[in-house]
Amino acid sequence: MQFVDEASVHVAAGKGGNGCLSFRREKYVAKGGPDGGDGGDGGNVILVGDDSLNTLIDFRYQRRYRAQNGEGGQGRQCSGKAGEHLFIQVPVGTTVIDEDTLEVLGDITEIGQELIVAQGGRRGLGNTRFKSSTNRAPRKTTPGKLGEERNLRFEMKVMADVGLLGLPNAGKSTFIRSVSAAKPKVANYPFTTLVPNLGVVKLGMHKHFVMADIPGLIEGASEGAGLGFRFLKHLTRARLLLHLVDVAPFDDSDPVESAQAIIRELEQYSPTLAERPRWLVLNKLDLIPEDEQEAVCERIISELNWDGPVFRISAIGNEGTQDVCSSVMYWIDEQRELLAENPELAEEEAEMRERMEEEAVARVEAYLERRHGRKAMVRDEPEDDDDDFDDDDYDVEVEYTP
Repeated sequence: MQFVDEASVHVAAGKGGNGCLSFRREKYVAKGGPDGGDGGDGGNVILVGDDSLNTLIDFRYQRRYRAQNGEGGQGRQCSGKAGEHLFIQVPVGTTVIDEDTLEVLGDITEIGQELIVAQGGRRGLGNTRFKSSTNRAPRKTTPGKLGEERNLRFEMKVMADVGLLGLPNAGKSTFIRSVSAAKPKVANYPFTTLVPNLGVVKLGMHKHFVMADIPGLIEGASEGAGLGFRFLKHLTRARLLLHLVDVAPFDDSDPVESAQAIIRELEQYSPTLAERPRWLVLNKLDLIPEDEQEAVCERIISELNWDGPVFRISAIGNEGTQDVCSSVMYWIDEQRELLAENPELAEEEAEMRERMEEEAVARVEAYLERRHGRKAMVRDEPEDDDDDFDDDDYDVEVEYTP
């Protein structure tokens, strides 16, 4: 199936029903009073978080949504039926932005969470409402109000437990292929991966986690170079980052400098994201003679002043990858237990995610202000065709193991 992480739609809430102008007319009732009923309220447009969806692909084919109008009032003080609300299922992890006002309307972060994005129009009043001691036969009614209409932009961030981080050709796609059922393109040249790839890593019958292969970053990614904004945003929701470093780059570049370049980009894009748990994974050890492997790894660890977990692997040969996945699964289970037992810690985690979102938005707004000389909301496609961003669909195969 295709993975689409952005979509634009038009939503319209229902119009309220008009009030009714009516008078009671019955045999033996010479002067029945007003009996016009009120109209019904228009239906709302409501987004609902759905865990069975993991892509916005459906919104590429249906872009317009309209809730039901309220019915008009009737005589005998009968009110019109309210319009039915329109519920739209969206994946968990979807951010909703009003394209006209650039306002962030909300973030769907939980299963079953509801967000009203267009309010239905208020009902009109029938002439019964205007009866008084001085006006016994009012002919006044009010029409129903129009419902809200909005042009919305859905932005979905990959909801992955683990994000792979590294320069192009560091072996991220090979790694995710070796530990999951995902099959991203692999080739012996940089920028083979151009879109995010998701893979489910299974350990046993009931143990699994989701891993995201983010396209390789380059220097200047935090400033928008190489579609860096589009890719970095997916890392803000990962619990853990695996920093893959190619220990034997084909261009003879220094692995330490390459790793430091990525660390700098993270810090510039979002200082909070740079503080997230990050493990070092030294890849492609099979390209180094056995007697030199330890020395090369120790030099990289020492010069980076790395004090976190370090793993030595060869993704193409599937060597050491199982140890990484087992350690990740143990860490994720431990974190879930801590968050479940400690509400304060869970609140701190939510605040940290919010800070990362704010820092990411500020970074992109600063870029757009420098480039266009104006303030703007985070947009991966600009209004003009001459910008660096591409407006094509970013499609990717997402494979889940049964």
